[in-house]
Amino acid sequence: LLPETLFLAVNLLDRYCSKRVVYKRHYQLVGCASLLIAAKYGDRKERVPTIKELKSMCCSLYDDDMFTQMEWHVLQTLNWIIGHPTVTGFLEIALSETAADAEVQNMATYISEMALYHKDFIPVLPSVMARSSLALARYILGRPQVHHPEWAARYDSNVVMDLSNQLSRPSQALFRKYSSAHLSNVATTLEQFLQRQNLMQQQQHAASQQPYPSPAQSTLDVQQLPGAMMTPQTPQKPVYASVPIGVLTPPETPEKDFYDNSSYNVNQNLMHRLHACSNVTSAPSHSSYQYSSYPTSYPSQ
Repeated sequence: LLPETLFLAVNLLDRYCSKRVVYKRHYQLVGCASLLIAAKYGDRKERVPTIKELKSMCCSLYDDDMFTQMEWHVLQTLNWIIGHPTVTGFLEIALSETAADAEVQNMATYISEMALYHKDFIPVLPSVMARSSLALARYILGRPQVHHPEWAARYDSNVVMDLSNQLSRPSQALFRKYSSAHLSNVATTLEQFLQRQNLMQQQQHAASQQPYPSPAQSTLDVQQLPGAMMTPQTPQKPVYASVPIGVLTPPETPEKDFYDNSSYNVNQNLMHRLHACSNVTSAPSHSSYQYSSYPTSYPSQ
């Protein structure tokens, strides 16, 4: 059957279930009736499934006349309105603006059929689904995106993100279908793409989990020049390349040597007097002390 038949059958099924209460034991019957109507509407006559084939698909759970009755009931419920825009129709319009690429078309159709398995995509319009799946297919295959002014470039980024979250959970039947050569083996291509993405994420996560270096490890190792003394030194900064490495820290001046001025031409008697007065605390030099003797008020006349 054509891809349009599948999307139309799902659309008929959704519209019928939105108006009728369907029992669980009748789900397969409604699905087969919708597929029969969609095939009669848009596919070739020789490809329309027979009642016998539909009965075999359901493991003979229903009688032959039940398929005919359900087909009539679906048509009556939908008021005989069958035609509806499909994703494949909009995909053909979008791809007609660019060069033919069968692999991109098959990948976009594969992604769109994945969305049929999830109820979150029911409100998405077929045109938005077609453009979003096409943009995602081009990204996966490494194809350039179309220019923004064109109709095919106006996709929904939120739908693209939701579709990308469902790529790793395809149906087994759908995976086998798109693993064939005549559909460009896009299922295997997508699986390889997801494996590469997973490996890249693991590498980025491992890089982000590396411990930060300790302060001892992050300290700049200063190379000792030949002949430098192995004593405490001033930390060297790499930006000051002109400063020689190994400059010693100036030692503290002991208090007992503060008044040791024997090497200077100073009167020693004067130094003894200064030493004797060094323990006397000098009065603070403040304006309040300088002007305390003056009157604080004007004299009376």
